[in-house]
Amino acid sequence: MNRRPLTVGIIANPASGRDVRRLTANAGLFSSTDKVSVIQRLLAAFGATGIEQVLMPTDMTGIAAAVLKNSQGRQARASHWPALEFLDITLRQSVEDTRKAARLMAERGVSLIAVLGGDGTHKAVAAEIGDIPLLTLSTGTNNAFPELREATSAGLAGGLFVSGRIPAEIALRRNKRLLVRVPSRGLCEWALVDVAVSSLPFVGARAISRAADLAQVFVTFAEPQAIGLSALCGLWFPVSRQAPGGAWMRLDPQSPEALLVPLAPGLLQGCGVLAAGSLEPGVAHSLALASGTLALDGEREIEFNVDDRPSVTLDNHGPLSIDVNAALAYAAQQRLLAIGREHPQHPLNLLSRDNPGE
Repeated sequence: MNRRPLTVGIIANPASGRDVRRLTANAGLFSSTDKVSVIQRLLAAFGATGIEQVLMPTDMTGIAAAVLKNSQGRQARASHWPALEFLDITLRQSVEDTRKAARLMAERGVSLIAVLGGDGTHKAVAAEIGDIPLLTLSTGTNNAFPELREATSAGLAGGLFVSGRIPAEIALRRNKRLLVRVPSRGLCEWALVDVAVSSLPFVGARAISRAADLAQVFVTFAEPQAIGLSALCGLWFPVSRQAPGGAWMRLDPQSPEALLVPLAPGLLQGCGVLAAGSLEPGVAHSLALASGTLALDGEREIEFNVDDRPSVTLDNHGPLSIDVNAALAYAAQQRLLAIGREHPQHPLNLLSRDNPGE
């Protein structure tokens, strides 16, 4: 019986890290060239840890084409990149491209999906793949959920897990999420990091860029170094990823207390703080406004009115992701990256290649 090759997926959102919030705030952009570089570092790490096949979607920005071209080069051969397969997807240049790629990868039985994007991209992938773990890489505008780290080390952690050398109880982390329910419409959506309640009546341009438009924020976790809406709680009422609960905050420009918050890269605004507190799992919270819009992970998605009465509930049944720090700490303890004389990257083999006449 033939063994199935060790297969992972890579999804890079071509549009992540390039929206108007970064342009207006003078923040750096994540170009297609930058994403190609990240993917190539991932492929080198995957190849070094025994991954045999990688699935990727096509795109209209040249990411897949550049990776394919570079896969035929000397560096790719020297690094033993896995075999690449590009999924045939009818591109719409919307989030549906990401969702479709994630569904196809799940159907193909990948063991892991590496995601290059922000909070919204990771949420779109997670919604389609059940308990397939995510390897999160930050290339978006709101980057609270994907931690900022070097793709090479992330790829090593993911590859060692997929190859069976790191047990799931060490390598995987179950994440929290926020469930948004609108019973009058039979609607249940969820967010990985934050849900914001805005007085703006329409979805419109989706992004929230003015603190004055915010009335309430719920978060699964909030770190002081965060950028985006979760930074409100992160700088006032922080809560860790590992904590069982989350946090909430009430906001009003007229409040006597105010907080300076980085709502986007390079965009600092003062926010009036009325109150803040803990968010317990399983407890439904009503909204401070009778009508307005709800932003999930930084983008307005749901309009509501007085008849809708949405609620927000924290639970601990979010997606699985690779805990890179824990995985690599285990790899160090177990010497998982120790290599013998037969390994092509052993220093003696490298020396003989560099000095073929000796």
